[in-house]
Amino acid sequence: MIINHPLLGPRDSAEFVYLGDASLIDRPDPNAEDRDVAFHDYAYLRDNPAGEHRELWFHEGGDRSWLVVTRNTVTHEISNVALARDVARARGRSK
Repeated sequence: MIINHPLLGPRDSAEFVYLGDASLIDRPDPNAEDRDVAFHDYAYLRDNPAGEHRELWFHEGGDRSWLVVTRNTVTHEISNVALARDVARARGRSK
């Protein structure tokens, strides 16, 4: 599988480590009243979708960047790759 890194171009997926659901970027507020339930759900509950899914990948064998990869879990087709820092910043502005 080839991941088209936004800065380095096409890279083999062997250079990367899969780290799970990209929703991990949205960490719960530690000051919220329901923080215990929110952190439990954040740490332990995950979807296992068949189809398009946003995932976190770490470029361990390269520039050590974090990426958000939108991938179809059935076909492994990648439709989008973005730097995780850009995704997190954009989400922060939209809140």
